[in-house]
Amino acid sequence: MHWFIVGLMILGSASFTHAETPAFDPRIWKGQHLGPPTQVLTIGSTHLGQLKTTVTPAMLTGLLDKLAAFKPSIITHEGISGEQCDVLKRYETRYPDMFETYCRGTEEAGKATGFTVPAAMSEVEKLLATWPANPTAKQRRHLASLFLAAGDRPSAGVQWLQLAPSERTIGDGIDESLLKIVTQSGRKPNETFDLAVMLAARLGINRVYAVDDHTADSIQGLAGPELDKFLQGFWGTATSPMYDEDHRLEAGLKTDKDVVSFYRFMNWPATQRAYVMLDFNRAMNTPSAANYGRIYNAWWETRNLRMVSNIRAAFGNQPGAHVLNIVGASHKAYYDAYLNMMADVQMIDAEAILE
Repeated sequence: MHWFIVGLMILGSASFTHAETPAFDPRIWKGQHLGPPTQVLTIGSTHLGQLKTTVTPAMLTGLLDKLAAFKPSIITHEGISGEQCDVLKRYETRYPDMFETYCRGTEEAGKATGFTVPAAMSEVEKLLATWPANPTAKQRRHLASLFLAAGDRPSAGVQWLQLAPSERTIGDGIDESLLKIVTQSGRKPNETFDLAVMLAARLGINRVYAVDDHTADSIQGLAGPELDKFLQGFWGTATSPMYDEDHRLEAGLKTDKDVVSFYRFMNWPATQRAYVMLDFNRAMNTPSAANYGRIYNAWWETRNLRMVSNIRAAFGNQPGAHVLNIVGASHKAYYDAYLNMMADVQMIDAEAILE
């Protein structure tokens, strides 16, 4: 018994040696797979609806031309899927107010089509599995109505924009209420619709993929209101020449060339590194009562890991695809770091695409 107790004391006081190198790194398999790699391009974007300068569709033409040259076959955007909205609604006690904050109801679409969110999602996949190269207007309207019932308004927009203007009418599941939704009349500029959806429709892609994830917000919820107080004070002390240049470029947005220059700046590696250091690295080293900076980082890393897993699932059945991710600029560095871990993924330089 004596030696047993002594052994426990020794174990309790031991310092563990940390592992310098993981047993396996999937990056060592790059280039060791059948077929071409999956090419992945992430474009960090400003939130167009939050700009003080109104960005018109004409001002986005140059940017869209450059993204179209990449020839993506899969496009993802920073939106919440109907599936996750269903989860947020079902588990409201775990994710209070999140459905109301991030989701749109599907009651009108459900009534018009007779489909619940899960049933509509299943029907969408069934239709797309045998989707013709030249669908009729009737087929497009029907698929658009199913996307709305599945809680996927952007993909409904992709189908709608590929209809001739004269065919954008009521029928085949689209009633008057859904017509108002799918036409998006009076909305603010939005990178999901004005970049991802417009580009998908232009290239003849059938859908876009919502990959955002707010289930990680439970980390913030468990931290309590003091985390928000910490973050407001923390963000209020952030100063950087990069922020000054960002504001200068934003204020000067007038032409499509200005927009391309702005996006080039946001996606420069130096800009990305500066932002990560100023926000997330600085947070980890800012003192607080409960180490809120590290909790903030835990939330951010969890959210981005889940977003990247959604991207991986989106192109999982299409090895060798060209994948374009359009996401808030603060996500780009994390997207690139995590996606580059995957053995058959080749990262594409955003700076070169935007040149």
